[in-house]
Amino acid sequence: MIRILLADDHGIFRKGVKSLLEEESDLMIVAEAESGTQALEKVRDMVPDIVLMDITMPNMNGIEATIRITREFRSVKVIMLSMHDNEDYILQSVESGAYGYLLKDTTKEEMLKALRTVATGEKYFNSEVSKAIVNGYLVKKKAGERVEGEGFGLSKKERRILKYIVDGLSSREIAEQLELSIRTVDNHRAIMMRKMNVKNAAEMVKIAFEKKIF
Repeated sequence: MIRILLADDHGIFRKGVKSLLEEESDLMIVAEAESGTQALEKVRDMVPDIVLMDITMPNMNGIEATIRITREFRSVKVIMLSMHDNEDYILQSVESGAYGYLLKDTTKEEMLKALRTVATGEKYFNSEVSKAIVNGYLVKKKAGERVEGEGFGLSKKERRILKYIVDGLSSREIAEQLELSIRTVDNHRAIMMRKMNVKNAAEMVKIAFEKKIF
C-alpha cells in the first residue's frame, strides 16, 4: 500500500484528487494539509511514502516544505502537483529534492504512473518537464552560472542573493534589486539553505564569511 499525504490549500481540489486515488486498491490518502507548515507537521506525525505537494500555499510554500521534508525524512518522496509550468518553478522543485513534477491538469493515468514510479524510488518527470529541466540548466551554463562545484554549488544568482543577505537586505529589498518576485527570492533562499545545510539566515551568513563564497 502506497501511503500518500495530499498538501494543497484548495479543499475542492484536494477532494477531487482524493476521489480519484481512492478508486485504486494500492493507494491510500493518510492525511491532508492546506499549508506547507501543516504538511511538514503531518509528515512528522504520519511519515507517508509520498507527499503530493502544491507550490503556492500559505505560511510555508511547497518548495521550502519539500526542502525540510527531504532533509528530515529520506524515505519520504515528494511529487510537486502545481499549476505552474515555467522553468523557474520546475528547476526550484528539482533542486529542493522533489522526485516528480506534475501539472494540475494532468491525466489520472499519468498521476497514477507518477505515484507508482516514485514509490519504487525512481524519479518521474514527463517529457515536457524533462525538457524544461534540461533547458533551464543549459541556460544557467550559458550564462556562466554554477550548477555544481565549489561554494556549495550556488549559482551566480544565488551568490548575488547571498551577498544581499550578508548586507542585511530583506527578501522584499532583494526582490527589488534583482527585479524578481518576493516569492522567487524566498524560494531561492530556501534552496540555498538546503545546499549549504543550514537552518537560518544567520548560519548562512556565518558560512559565507568563513568560506568567502560571495
